[in-house]
Amino acid sequence: MNDAPMEQGQGAFTRATGRALGDRAAEGAGPDKPRYRRYQFDLIAPHCGAAVLEVGAGLGEFSAQFSGLRRLVATDVDPDAVAVMDERFAGDRTIAAEIETREFDLAAGDRLDRPVDSVVAINVLEHFEDDAAVLASLARSVVPGGTIVLWVPGYQSLYSDFDRGVGHFRRYTPRTLRDAILRAGLGCELARPVNLLGGLAWWAAMRLRRAEKPNSGAVGVYDRVIVPVTRVLDRVVPVPFGQSILAVARVPAEPGTARP
Repeated sequence: MNDAPMEQGQGAFTRATGRALGDRAAEGAGPDKPRYRRYQFDLIAPHCGAAVLEVGAGLGEFSAQFSGLRRLVATDVDPDAVAVMDERFAGDRTIAAEIETREFDLAAGDRLDRPVDSVVAINVLEHFEDDAAVLASLARSVVPGGTIVLWVPGYQSLYSDFDRGVGHFRRYTPRTLRDAILRAGLGCELARPVNLLGGLAWWAAMRLRRAEKPNSGAVGVYDRVIVPVTRVLDRVVPVPFGQSILAVARVPAEPGTARP
């Protein structure tokens, strides 16, 4: 999940997330954050087609929420994470009629032989210095007119020692993420902040108190108490700031037809 050599291959999952394969603490989606994972899913899934590739899927926690897909390709650069997903998805056809788990190295320009309708990349793009090049590479695994759905850390003011330690080159704003999408030759249909309360909690914990990583006990409270309130805020007010940025990039239906 990072184009630095130390991030490639075995152990990359731990280096890129701050989690061991069995750990419960992570920014984004850990096994102790079911409400947060569902919150992510409900924002991302409406932008996905019937055939989905998830890159940087880690242990498959997000992809496991899909149902009724035609095809799911769940990938990670870390072979140990892929082995966990092999077990998770073995014989499960409620998620998709066709399920494939495999290693997928974005830094090496890996692509699918059979393109999908949509790519999902959650907390992946920030690990690459040349983010536009990664997006352009991902577009080669998507059918013309398909989507790349991005969820990335938001706002450089939230950048912490944790971000630095797991290899984040940057945190994004809607403007900077839209710029990367357009530089990749894709259309940008959506770029907006999400999770306002999570952003405030992240600032307090990681910048104000300078925590080295998310506290597992606080993560549990956040999932039970804050995420339901966050859902309500998303529906009733325009969120001006957040822990993350959600974006939808559109692969041109024909060459040269990308538009803002």
